[in-house]
Amino acid sequence: MTAARLTVDPRSVIGPVRRRLFGGFVEHLGRHVYDGIYEPGHPAADEQGFRTDVLDLVRELGVSTIRYPGGNFVSGFRWEDSVGPREQRPRRLDLAWHSTETNEIGLHEFADWLDKAGSDLMLAVNLGTRGTLEALDLLEYANVPAGSTLAQQRIDDGRTEPFDVRVWCLGNEMDGPWQLGHRSAADYGALAARTAKGMRQLDPSIELVVCGSSGAQMPTFGEWERVVLEHTYDDVDMISCHAYYQEHDGDTASFLASAVDTDRFIEAVVATADHVGAAKGSAKRIDISFDEWNVWYMDRVASEKPTAIDDWPVAPRLLEDVYSAVDAVVFGSLLISLLAHADRVASASLAQLVNVIAPIMTEPGGPAWRQTTFFPFALTSRLATGEAVRLHIASPTVETARYGTVPAVAGVATHDADAGTSAVFLVNRGMAEPLDVEIDVRGLGDVEIVETHLLHDDDPAACNTLADPDRVRPRPLDARVEGGILRVTLPPVAWAALALRRR
Repeated sequence: MTAARLTVDPRSVIGPVRRRLFGGFVEHLGRHVYDGIYEPGHPAADEQGFRTDVLDLVRELGVSTIRYPGGNFVSGFRWEDSVGPREQRPRRLDLAWHSTETNEIGLHEFADWLDKAGSDLMLAVNLGTRGTLEALDLLEYANVPAGSTLAQQRIDDGRTEPFDVRVWCLGNEMDGPWQLGHRSAADYGALAARTAKGMRQLDPSIELVVCGSSGAQMPTFGEWERVVLEHTYDDVDMISCHAYYQEHDGDTASFLASAVDTDRFIEAVVATADHVGAAKGSAKRIDISFDEWNVWYMDRVASEKPTAIDDWPVAPRLLEDVYSAVDAVVFGSLLISLLAHADRVASASLAQLVNVIAPIMTEPGGPAWRQTTFFPFALTSRLATGEAVRLHIASPTVETARYGTVPAVAGVATHDADAGTSAVFLVNRGMAEPLDVEIDVRGLGDVEIVETHLLHDDDPAACNTLADPDRVRPRPLDARVEGGILRVTLPPVAWAALALRRR
């Protein structure tokens, strides 16, 4: 048995827990929209064809702002296709995922779904194959109350009140060679700056996200952020980060330490943004929209898409990863990293929500169920309130091939002084031994344990499937508070959440 000692000091504030940190992402990809959130013939479908069992799970997940409609999909998307009478909408070939888009679900329908889910809309504009004018047209259609042709078109299409979209993404992954309209940092930065200035003229109240590099492993990373921000610094509010993780060649130790890479990624982007601001003599601060993150096994058969010129299926099964207990532990550690950078990560979007690398899975005509990754998100979204608080951690270490020596225990706390509530989120990256964890919570006052949750399975490869949807679930964690010390034992490869309340 080994031990770790942690201290929660509510004065060690990182930043506010912003609800946008628990955002999601819905892309027109695979069975995400069709056969996912929308299946008119399903027994649980409502009058609009939306699956109510999926809506229940999305509400339980607690997603706030949802980024839409892509992703790679957006770089070939004509927004006009997605509005107006359904029977008049065109069928288009989606080059990003080699599929056919029917446009049966468009802006109005998705906004209706969001109203039912209790989430807000975050829209991405196409800066791949389109440009400033089309972005302005979409903004006018979505946000201007009345008095213009496009605003009147929205009203005629059935939405009297504007959509009032607050956050807009200026394209997607524009440094990626796979992206339609892929271009250099200078070209994209100039286009994004022109588009941002125009959108601000139309609606000065919106928030704008400029594309960062598609990942920290890209050869463009770092320099891309610098060049793009030199063009757009005065015109945008956030820069995007995207990161996906998977286990490589059986290296579970490095996989469990994936959040170390997330930490370094965020800190590098923050440093670059602050450098550009300093060079400009600006007092403005650029925050991060971590608007794609997840565990994704890109090399699996599930991620292979059609390629034939005569094969453009509607809603094929794509990217339908089945997640294990160890995937969920890594996933939970990524949430810890986002909270641990709450001072600069202003928004985040789990990619994605249903069927496509998703916490929720569905079977056509059948059930919907929770993947293992569902639980860390739903619990963190519900329990994390107030301010994120840095934990002072003394922990054993583990050796990894990718990240060197890392702490076995990672964690973060949240504290809501007004409500008198706190939460502690922990992960044990160790693979061999349980860890005795002592947490000094005297700084929180006289507290009691309200609820505990442990995500762990003796078989780290255990999954939730159609045949066995409840194989992996959180269970209570044996914990106690004595003399201001919270004591728990974390098994190896485990994620935990503990909620506390001031007596």
